Amino acid sequence: MRERLRESKEAFSAVFSNPALRLVELSWTLTTTAYWVFIVALSLFAYEEGGVAAVGVVGLIRVLPSVVAAPFAALLGDRYPRHRVLFLVNVVRTALILVAAAVALLDVHVAAIYALTGLVGLMQSIFRPTQAALLPALARSPQELTAANLVLTTIESIGLFLGPAVGGVMLALTGTDAVFVASAIAFLLSALLLAGVRPEREPERAPLKAGLLRESFAGFSTIARDSRLRLIVGLYGAQTLVAGALNVLLVVVALELLDLGEAGIGFLNSAVGVGGLVGGFLALALLGRNKLASDFAVGLVLWGVPIALIGIFPEPALALVLLGVVGIGVTLVDVAGLTLLQRAVPDEVMTRVFGVVQSVFVGTLGLGAIIAPLLIKLFDVRGALIASGSLLPALALIFWRRLLAVDGDTLAPAELALLRRLPLFRSLPPATLDQLAASLIVVTASNGDAIVRQGDSGDRFYVIAKGEVDVWTDGRHVSTLGTGDYFGEIALLRNVPRTATVTAKSDVELYALERDEFLGAVTGHAESVEAADAVIAARLAGLRPGVASV
Repeated sequence: MRERLRESKEAFSAVFSNPALRLVELSWTLTTTAYWVFIVALSLFAYEEGGVAAVGVVGLIRVLPSVVAAPFAALLGDRYPRHRVLFLVNVVRTALILVAAAVALLDVHVAAIYALTGLVGLMQSIFRPTQAALLPALARSPQELTAANLVLTTIESIGLFLGPAVGGVMLALTGTDAVFVASAIAFLLSALLLAGVRPEREPERAPLKAGLLRESFAGFSTIARDSRLRLIVGLYGAQTLVAGALNVLLVVVALELLDLGEAGIGFLNSAVGVGGLVGGFLALALLGRNKLASDFAVGLVLWGVPIALIGIFPEPALALVLLGVVGIGVTLVDVAGLTLLQRAVPDEVMTRVFGVVQSVFVGTLGLGAIIAPLLIKLFDVRGALIASGSLLPALALIFWRRLLAVDGDTLAPAELALLRRLPLFRSLPPATLDQLAASLIVVTASNGDAIVRQGDSGDRFYVIAKGEVDVWTDGRHVSTLGTGDYFGEIALLRNVPRTATVTAKSDVELYALERDEFLGAVTGHAESVEAADAVIAARLAGLRPGVASV
């Protein structure tokens, strides 16, 4: 445990020593704070113009694009460099909010604010998925990727406190238009920080393989084909469903069940936020475990059980403590779930998958808010708490074995370490390495067996896990390869027949990658292509005796 904690702290520190990640984290601090400052000012403006109904309309318009447009707008992040997309989104948000400031100053009809709010919501539906998809290209290790997600989640939790507080103070001192301008300036500064991000290994974006409409639905089809993705996204959606219900239930709990008054609503929500910060320290201790799906399941349990217990034991002090535990569950679910998706989704569709995820999350959040009053009507407040709180632990129990299997499928530390040592794969991002490790096929051969034959077409790339093999060219023994060596790349990368025969010198165990998986990983990243060219040139020129050119 001490060793894991040390490794986790190093990964956490590495986030801030990584220049690109540091800029993204600083930019996110400004972005999330500015967003909530804008929302507070927007809500006040809408209320002054149209009352409570206008506030509700603005709230709906703000989130509606995330439900409808996010899966399709996210195509931008898979077609163009993601760091540039993020930069342009914040530049556009700056312009939109400056226009909103002019609208507020000139007392234009509130409909103009509705339109601007929808556009800002559209920008948000592009920003979040693109940012999530960019991080794997910036992180230098799987642990650093998890740590980066933890930092982003922590910043978002702080922003939920800081943004509304700053917005409220500024509104008390100035006017709505001035607060809009301040928010726009913060978005502009955030964009300038993102302009300094230079990913070392972001792959080139290939042309669309299918029509625009089909490519827009690629996020949906990717999730539909992969049982792991369906499981994680489905459980994540169940969590946000309960979160939407909890937003409503806490109001009723504070006013009716615990008799805490209006201030109690703030206290109960703050308890969740404080628990989220505590959960950050717990998540830090778990970074080195490589058991993200298990941590995700534990987070679901910590999310649901405390809510049910509030319904069973409705005491104010206990409720605050239990909601703090919910906050811990929030952090575990967010960090583990986000990292699992980043490490399981192919890079070329990652932004679109996160667009679907955002759509699911926002949609279930709203659905939960609608369901909560129905639960109260059917079961009263205590029964509604027990019913909604029981859902997540029940789902965690039902799918526990499948989640453990996800850990086994997605995270293969020994195989990852072996692949990472190979020059062809050394520069690949963690998510791509994870996908390669999950795609490895175990191949065994007995002493004297031929693994590949000279003149055959190339269908696989091989890495030797145990044992030794002999390499023969035109019947002449060329070399002997052992554990950690590899062969088969030339036939795949140059599309030529095998240039040698490889036979087992002893009983051997190999890891094989099919042609498509190997080529997709190596040719999709410029540094890997350069490394492959260097390896092939050296082998064909005979500069590395003892290594096969097959």
